Amino acid sequence: MQVKTQVEDLQNYLTDASNMPGGHAERLLVPETADEVAAVLREANEAGASVTISGARTGTVGGAVPFGGYVISLERLNKIKSIDRDAKSATVEPGVVLADLQKAVEAEGLYYPPDPTEWSCQIGGTVATNASGARSFKYGATREFVSALTVVLADGDVLRLRRGEVFANEGVVDLVTESGRSISAQVPTYKRPNVRKNVSGYFNETPLDAIDLFIGSEGTLGVITEIELRLVPKPEGFFSGVVFFEKHGDLLGFVDEVKAASSGNAHADTLSSEDRGNALTDVRASARVRASASLVEYFDDRALSFIREKFPETPEAMAGAVYFEQETTAETEDALFEAWNEMLERHFADIDRSWFTTTDADREKLRAFRHALPVAVNERVVRNKQKKIGTDMAVPDENFPGFLKYQKEMLDASGIDYVIFGHIGDCHLHANLLPKTDEEATRSRHIYGRFVAQTIMLGGCVSAEHGIGKLKSKYLYVAMGERYLNEMAELKKAFDPKGILGRGNMFDAKFV
Repeated sequence: MQVKTQVEDLQNYLTDASNMPGGHAERLLVPETADEVAAVLREANEAGASVTISGARTGTVGGAVPFGGYVISLERLNKIKSIDRDAKSATVEPGVVLADLQKAVEAEGLYYPPDPTEWSCQIGGTVATNASGARSFKYGATREFVSALTVVLADGDVLRLRRGEVFANEGVVDLVTESGRSISAQVPTYKRPNVRKNVSGYFNETPLDAIDLFIGSEGTLGVITEIELRLVPKPEGFFSGVVFFEKHGDLLGFVDEVKAASSGNAHADTLSSEDRGNALTDVRASARVRASASLVEYFDDRALSFIREKFPETPEAMAGAVYFEQETTAETEDALFEAWNEMLERHFADIDRSWFTTTDADREKLRAFRHALPVAVNERVVRNKQKKIGTDMAVPDENFPGFLKYQKEMLDASGIDYVIFGHIGDCHLHANLLPKTDEEATRSRHIYGRFVAQTIMLGGCVSAEHGIGKLKSKYLYVAMGERYLNEMAELKKAFDPKGILGRGNMFDAKFV
């Protein structure tokens, strides 16, 4: 195990993709085994030293930024331990890079659907944040694919959790560690918003599987050292398209029809293991007769202007675009093309200038189109010498059109540069404000606050996929209030009595 204390050695571990300033730590530890992780945690716990877990540091909310204490980097716990084709599962260490896992399982004829935008992220980080992405429209977030976890607790003890084995009983989860110690934890009682995606606070539902407490817990309950993931059969093919619309109302009407057509298939792979085979068969059978998207992504007119810098063939004078994808077989490909074409004609899409493909090479070009936007936005941010301010909120389906209209009207009136893009199928878009001056930066933060307030009023969540981390803890406080943050703190104390893990993540350390 490497141990580093020199400032120059720690520098790269003091920030993440949020660029949150002020990070500092006493030492960096890079263990190579779960036993070494446990040893570090025992030492830190005895000393009362805070511990921040570091992965690829691709998070955008400051969760991996330390403010004192130890940093534990899991980069060397990076083995794909096994891929079982028959069981459709993979067992990995937390430092495995997502792109490497996806390549490895696809080589075995299998498929790992979670698709966060940043492919260089590590699997441990995706579990700790319950990461999602474009394919969540059909498949759900990372949670739906985690079958088992090994978690090292703050005192070095170990929990082994398998889905379906331990559930909360009357709001209490009772667990036994590897050493035989019993832990009893009260599940928070807040009601989760009725949204398609939500990573705002500890997970709760009825019945609650104990494993789900740790998925999305942002490094505050324990350190994940091994993950068993559920896989699905690799799709035979894909039909993909980037479709342009001259009128925004036509675009929204198209999305509504896509969602309605796809509703029977959405999250089909989140069923119990004994039903999954039948569910997948049903999905493929239904695909023979109707369009059913696995992802539905949105770009507003300003986003298209940004993308045009990288893709000059992007047509001008468009109100927006939708990027969709559907899984196909050789038997269904032609029929599905006709089904999508009919739907697009009903909603007056500019079919002649839109782009469609069924080949892997051209599909990668469409994916590059989608990923060109964040790159172009970041380049503009560098030129402006200001930080972008990006939203990550989701609202219930019935409130989405009004919320999007509210956002665009407020942003247009502000005079601040912005783009809106993201997961419209899940009623979850990212509005990126791009201030050019300090004054615009101040107004951008105020606008963000207004969006948070509107989201809460509409029954939405303050973070749909990026998590809370340190940067959004004040918004979680606004959304939940002191009572429910205290309930979250009590849950944390059950697993981490001294409050050493992930201090400041999700809620202020004063609650612990």
